[in-house]
Amino acid sequence: MNDAIGRGTPSPADDATDAAAAGFAVQNGHMRAIRAGVAGGPEVLEWVEVPDPLPGPGELLVRLHAAGVNFIDTYQRGGIYPMPFPHVPGSEGSGVVVSGTDGFSPGDRVAWAQAPGSYAELVVVPAARALRVPDTVELDTAAALPLQGLTAHYLLRSTFPVGEGTTMLITGGAGGVGHLAIQIAKALGATVLATVGTAAKTGPALEAGADHVLVLDRMSDVVADLPAAVRTLVPGGVDVSYDGVGRDTFDATLACIRPRGLQVLFGGASGQVPPFDLQRLNAAGSLFVTRPTLAHHLATREELDWRAGELFGMLDAGTLHVEIGLRAPLSAARAAHEALEARATTGKVILVA
Repeated sequence: MNDAIGRGTPSPADDATDAAAAGFAVQNGHMRAIRAGVAGGPEVLEWVEVPDPLPGPGELLVRLHAAGVNFIDTYQRGGIYPMPFPHVPGSEGSGVVVSGTDGFSPGDRVAWAQAPGSYAELVVVPAARALRVPDTVELDTAAALPLQGLTAHYLLRSTFPVGEGTTMLITGGAGGVGHLAIQIAKALGATVLATVGTAAKTGPALEAGADHVLVLDRMSDVVADLPAAVRTLVPGGVDVSYDGVGRDTFDATLACIRPRGLQVLFGGASGQVPPFDLQRLNAAGSLFVTRPTLAHHLATREELDWRAGELFGMLDAGTLHVEIGLRAPLSAARAAHEALEARATTGKVILVA
C-alpha cells in the first residue's frame, strides 16, 4: 500500500481522539474541505475553509476519518454528471459520529456510500444510509469498502447471480471494484477471467484469485485479440462480462460473450460508450446489455444491511481483502484524482482527514 502521509492505520482505540477533534471542529464553526468551484479537470479542486454543515432530521454529523475516491467523483467534478457548482465532492467514507439520531450515538463508528460532500472534515450522513462498522474492521478499510464493495456485491449477487460453473469476464481486475469482485466471485464458485491494462497490474488480479489475467497493452488490436484470447480459454464465450472501463473495451468485451449471455456496463473509466446499433445484439447471439447503478440496488434499509452484512462477514472470515493502493491526505485530492484518471492506481484510493 502507498501510504502518502506516513501515518499508521488507526485502530478503534483512536476513536476517542477522533470524537474530541470532532467536537472542537463544531465549536470552531468552520472546517476544511475540498471544493470544486467549476466543472473541469483535477486542477479545479481547492482546499478551502467552509462553514460546518448542519444535520437535519434523520441525519448524522460525522467527523471524517477517511473519504473514498471513486470515478463517479471525477465524472461529477468534470461536469459529465450534472452537479451544482461550487460543491464539495465525494460520497463515501468512514468516521465517528458527533451527533446522532435514529439509534446512532456520539462515538459510534460508521461508514457510508451515499453522503454528498464527503471530502470534508465533517460530513452529514443520512442515518438510513449509515453502516455500523464492526469493532474488528479498521476505519481505513471501512472507508475503502462501501461504494466499491456494495457495487461488486450487487453486480455478482443481483445483476447476474454468479455461482458454481459460471464463467465471467471482468475488466480492471487490479482496480477497486475488480479486485473485490474477483474475490467474491471465487468465493461463489465462478471461473474468473480478468483484464488489466499493463503487465505490472497482473499480480493484484492473480492475488485476488483470477483464474486467467489478460493484459490489454500486449494486444495489438484489443477488439480482435481479447475475444480470441477469451474464447481460447472458454470456448463459446463467457456467461457474463462486467465492463467498468467503458469506451476502450466495450466492443471487445461484448464480443467475448456466449449466445444469450449478458454484458454489464457498470462504469466508464476510459470514457462513456457512444450509442450503438441494437441489431448488434441480435447478430452476436441474442445478447443482453444492462447499465445498472448502485442506488437502485440499495432500495431499502433491509437490502443495504444484507449487502453490507455479507461484505463485513467475508472480511471477518478472511475471504475478502480490501487493497488500499493509495492513502493520501484529504488536502491532496487533486493528486489523487490525477492518479485515478491516469489509471496509475491499483486497489482503492482513500483521502485521510
